[in-house]
Amino acid sequence: MSTYKTPFFSSGIPLIDFSKPDAKTLLINACEEYGFFKVINHGIPIQFITTLESHATQFFSLPLSEKMKSGPPNPFGYGYKTIGPNGDVGWLEYVLLTTNPDQFTTFQENIETFRFALRDYVEAVKGMACLILEVMADGLLIQEKDVFSKLLMDEQSDSIFRLNHYPPRQDGNGGSLIGFGEHTDPQIISVLRSNNTSGLEISLRDGHWVSIPPDQSSFFVNVGDSLQVMTNGRFKSVKHRVVIEDKMESRVSMIYFGGPPLSEKIAPLPCLIKGEDMISLYKEFTWFEYKKSAYTLTLGDDRLCLFENNNNIAAAAL
Repeated sequence: MSTYKTPFFSSGIPLIDFSKPDAKTLLINACEEYGFFKVINHGIPIQFITTLESHATQFFSLPLSEKMKSGPPNPFGYGYKTIGPNGDVGWLEYVLLTTNPDQFTTFQENIETFRFALRDYVEAVKGMACLILEVMADGLLIQEKDVFSKLLMDEQSDSIFRLNHYPPRQDGNGGSLIGFGEHTDPQIISVLRSNNTSGLEISLRDGHWVSIPPDQSSFFVNVGDSLQVMTNGRFKSVKHRVVIEDKMESRVSMIYFGGPPLSEKIAPLPCLIKGEDMISLYKEFTWFEYKKSAYTLTLGDDRLCLFENNNNIAAAAL
């Protein structure tokens, strides 16, 4: 593990400045220590960000009957409160979409500029995600620099995009509510940004939860479960949640989840299985198999434990 110290912003979470020559080293260190980092000087046009947020805010301001015309999610479309099929609920409403531009044409067909804003934003963030993955591969000394990014670029990539809206609370009961329960993201990488409203928290390795200060012009990146497997546990997927405090303003977040094709086999890369015993910590599985198993679990369940090579993990701990 690198001993190079990653710069932090005020909450103690790594800050990666892509205009700096040490970004690669800092990024690798952040993925090893946290599975999470903030990106600045990312190159995404600010108008892509503000335009989509404006359209999202307008959409979530519509009457429920109008929003429901875009759903219910099965699994894609508009939904509220219910998260997944197994009883998880949250203080939110959302729109879930594939990143296939063809689906954007079926979403709010009467709002053409919304579709264009979705297309521009998703394509730009996808490009940034691929760049980040290629920097990761380079930093891990992997010869095939597109070993991760090519999975997102594949025409059959099972990537998705999510718009979340956490409305202000009006119960006056004080305290906090769970907007979105604690979980890790199953995909390879997640790229998130939100408006200037707090709520996002991540869990550190010691189990301590840290609140992430909002920054509407920057992006936050999560290592996903699939990337943890492909790096043989060197990178860790980060557990995170959204907490809604009393009198908090409306929060809108936009998340790109970069996923592989459904048929893609996920396993530790041979070049990253190091050590005298060449121990692989995970069994090989397809992305479809992993998604199918995830649908049987609740948000907070440990999905990866179903695919661990338990004997190898025990041997590695010795």
